[in-house]
Amino acid sequence: MARHRPGLRGTTRPRATAEAEVEGGRPVSPQPAPHPAAPLRIGNASGFYGDRFDALREMLTGGQLDVLTGDYLAELTMLILGRDRLKDPSAGYARTFLKQLEECLGLAHERGVRIVTNAGGLNPAGLADAVGKLADRLGMSVRVAHVEGDDLVARYPGSLAAHAYLGGFGIAACLEAGADVVVTGRVTDAALVTGPAVAHFGWGPGDYDRLAGAVVAGHVLECGTQATGGNYAFFTEHTADKLRRPGFPLAEIHEDGSSVITKHPGTGGVVDVGTVTAQLLYETQGARYAGPDVTARLDTVRLSQDGPDRVRVEGVRGEAPPPTLKVGLNRLGGFRNEVAFVLTGLDIECKAALVREQMDLAFSDAKSRPGELRWDLARTDHADASTEETASALLRLVVRDADQEVVGRALSAAAVELALASYPGFHVLTPPGKGAPYGVFDDVYVPHDAVDHVAVLHDGRRVAVAPAHDTLVLEDVPQPALPGPPPDGPTARAALGLVAGARSGDKGGNANVGVWARTDAAWRWLAHALTVERFRQLLPETEEFTVVRHVLPNLRALNFVVEGILGEGVAAQHRFDPQAKALGEWLRSRRLDIPEALL
Repeated sequence: MARHRPGLRGTTRPRATAEAEVEGGRPVSPQPAPHPAAPLRIGNASGFYGDRFDALREMLTGGQLDVLTGDYLAELTMLILGRDRLKDPSAGYARTFLKQLEECLGLAHERGVRIVTNAGGLNPAGLADAVGKLADRLGMSVRVAHVEGDDLVARYPGSLAAHAYLGGFGIAACLEAGADVVVTGRVTDAALVTGPAVAHFGWGPGDYDRLAGAVVAGHVLECGTQATGGNYAFFTEHTADKLRRPGFPLAEIHEDGSSVITKHPGTGGVVDVGTVTAQLLYETQGARYAGPDVTARLDTVRLSQDGPDRVRVEGVRGEAPPPTLKVGLNRLGGFRNEVAFVLTGLDIECKAALVREQMDLAFSDAKSRPGELRWDLARTDHADASTEETASALLRLVVRDADQEVVGRALSAAAVELALASYPGFHVLTPPGKGAPYGVFDDVYVPHDAVDHVAVLHDGRRVAVAPAHDTLVLEDVPQPALPGPPPDGPTARAALGLVAGARSGDKGGNANVGVWARTDAAWRWLAHALTVERFRQLLPETEEFTVVRHVLPNLRALNFVVEGILGEGVAAQHRFDPQAKALGEWLRSRRLDIPEALL
């Protein structure tokens, strides 16, 4: 597997192995090679820890690739791996990847495909060592390298995991030195793509437009099948057989940073401008998409259909990265538990009021009262319902406390003792358990030089990766001009989702909702109709939070950021939908006056 690969080459050294040429204090981009390098084909086989196990094999056998990536990390994953490491100091990485590789390392060897993954999690050195031992056991010569320096837990006492988001130049250094497998810890998701692109094309740290193009391609690939029809707003427009098992995406990256997003022939799913737009809007905020190597301008992205299941991505502009690196902090916040009371038939509100008063009375002893109680009544009941379930509502109580006994035995006793003494028809979905620990996520920022970014090559050499030469303080872009308003005409009350798509997600305690139109006419209406005020009216749960709207005309899109709606992050389970996965679909279901010409 260590043989030369014509599909991955470097024309100049990245900043990890050579000082950048400078002119006037700024890095000078390397001169392009006389003959442009061939496009780099990068596929992705994992969007999260727990994704489809067979995807690695499917991507290796489904068509030509130069590099195969696997994204296993998320804010919640880092907490899970941190808890694993508490039990076993040798743990802390995604063991699933090692099992997948046991089946597929030979395939990668046969096809000359290099593998780059962040499955190293909290212990990239440990996973790299395990991959080396696996290769030895299989009788294969495999060059395994890894990237480290992201772990800052010593800097933040009390944290379970504290990791800086590193860029792609450490990965590039490993690949340029000949690595077949590169394992990282917490790099940005897009770095899994920018690193191989830097190594292949020889880009330097000042090639901001090229790097930004690769970042956009990496962002499209990072969540796997979300780019090929998974979780897609307009899924009903495609046949079930096409979406039943979407194939994983790949990007053909060109030397100028442009790319084509596609998938292997014959695999399920669909790649069109809509699916790529949806993924571009996922878990982003403003027009500037900041990273450790470059800030990509999402407002410059141009998408076009380049054939069946092929979307061209071009025009991406890049800027110097911000002067600081993001650090994700995970810590244990305490213990949580919940119980769902089932309220059936008549007098739902009165039944809910009674049981709430009874639980408050049971918690009247200060020692047994949880530090936080949250009640939510979901009116899932229907009048004159034909089934008992559809005649029932759910009253959900969530409790949190530093003491597991309070959220466990104290809650169980309070709830179960009401079995024969509360509202008519009293029962719960399941009795409360012992209570489980929950995590809290926060992000802080440190200067680039506060992190020792190191590429540990396959031969054991340690190569320091220099911090960014130039930086630019991150600011919002000026609001772009809106298209002219649509002409007056008759309107009809209808769901927003009939004319607009949406995708939503989480970033720490914030949620984002990206909304896009598919035609110029729909965009003219959407840009004027869906203001922050209207957004709040349609989603009343957002009214108490700061909502910021960002306009992306090239994508015919609006991106709303709801600050703080997810509390202390997904691990804290603050909301019914703790990752805001369905916030966009709720918005699409809401009705407003829409021009009849669009319906």
